[in-house]
Amino acid sequence: MSDSSSSVRQNFWAIFVAAIACFLLEAGWYTTLQKPWLEGIGRTEKDLMAAGVNPALQYGTAFVAAAVIAAALSRVIQLTGPQTALRGIKVAAIMWVGFVLTTWATEYVFEARTLKLLGINAGFWLLGMMLMGVIVGAWKKKAKV
Repeated sequence: MSDSSSSVRQNFWAIFVAAIACFLLEAGWYTTLQKPWLEGIGRTEKDLMAAGVNPALQYGTAFVAAAVIAAALSRVIQLTGPQTALRGIKVAAIMWVGFVLTTWATEYVFEARTLKLLGINAGFWLLGMMLMGVIVGAWKKKAKV
């Protein structure tokens, strides 16, 4: 069995841009859906502010997590077929169904959370992963001359 991972060429600029795009989408998504999201988690904005969590830690974690997902998407896209924008979207959607939706759905059913909250949280990741997939799928490294 040959090591096909040697054919994977991670494009760190594409991963970085994909992570920024996802981060910005997340900011817009949760800003727009803030009221139903807060209702779904049973908290108020005041509750979150009083929790004392460091915003730099929160935003840093969100960005690093997006970058890790973008890198994983890039790798899977390249290992499973041609690197294209459409394949990026398809791979992201398949990985979302296989990993994100299934884990969130299981957690939500045991926590007795609403489908509305599942739609908000998991729905963001479907769009975010597809956005990152299209970026890392379409943005190929130039061959060295």
